[in-house]
Amino acid sequence: MRVPVVQHSSRRRSARRRRVWWGGGEVLVTVGVVLLLLVVHQLWWTNREARRGAERKVEALEREWGDGGGLGDGGGSGDTSVPSTSPSDRAGAGAGGADRRTAANTRQPTPSWSQAYAVLTIPRLGLRVPVAEGVSKQNVLNKGYVGHYRGTQQPGQAGNFALAGHRNTHGEPFRYINRLRAKDVVKVETAEATYTYVVDKGLPQTSARDSGVIRAVPRSLVKPRYGYSEPDYYITLTTCTPEYTSRYRLVVWGKLVSVRPRA
Repeated sequence: MRVPVVQHSSRRRSARRRRVWWGGGEVLVTVGVVLLLLVVHQLWWTNREARRGAERKVEALEREWGDGGGLGDGGGSGDTSVPSTSPSDRAGAGAGGADRRTAANTRQPTPSWSQAYAVLTIPRLGLRVPVAEGVSKQNVLNKGYVGHYRGTQQPGQAGNFALAGHRNTHGEPFRYINRLRAKDVVKVETAEATYTYVVDKGLPQTSARDSGVIRAVPRSLVKPRYGYSEPDYYITLTTCTPEYTSRYRLVVWGKLVSVRPRA
């Protein structure tokens, strides 16, 4: 009877295969852990740090303005109605109103690039976030701030005060602007005044290159039935859509209804 003989070369090949499989498994586990850490960093850590930084900046601006914080003009997180106005304020709600002409003719200092100079408040979303000049990712948006498109108007001025903010990660201030509806309030506070806008229209999706939405009279170049045809006092909020992508843009528009100078 012959006894099978296991050759040393077969043993070596088998050992090499086991080492390859084991090494491959370790690599896959390592890659999986690294990817998980990256996801945690993007979805949790960047939000946490950006929100904390944005909150500190809002507090710093309030101290600078001598505000003591809060929305002393009735814009608490649960208030979504337009504040009561005097007859002159109500007249100003229409195009060319007296209070809005005054706001437009008031000379406002031009902020430096990436400088936070205003606070955006959207009661419907419980949002209170700094507004900085420019839309640089590194110096503005990734800090959890909202960025002002350079070349568009400043708050309260005739034309279009246009803003951008992240939909996801880095504080994601504009994550839920798709929930805004007509007549929702949007406030912009500066060292000079508080400007109250009311949401008027929206554009669910357009090209990232649709520059028409931030023009002085905003109207989509891709979907021309969305937008306006007359000069007025507009605010535009833009962000990426769908969530976790940057392929398209979501747009919300509003109109100025009142200006309250800071005491």
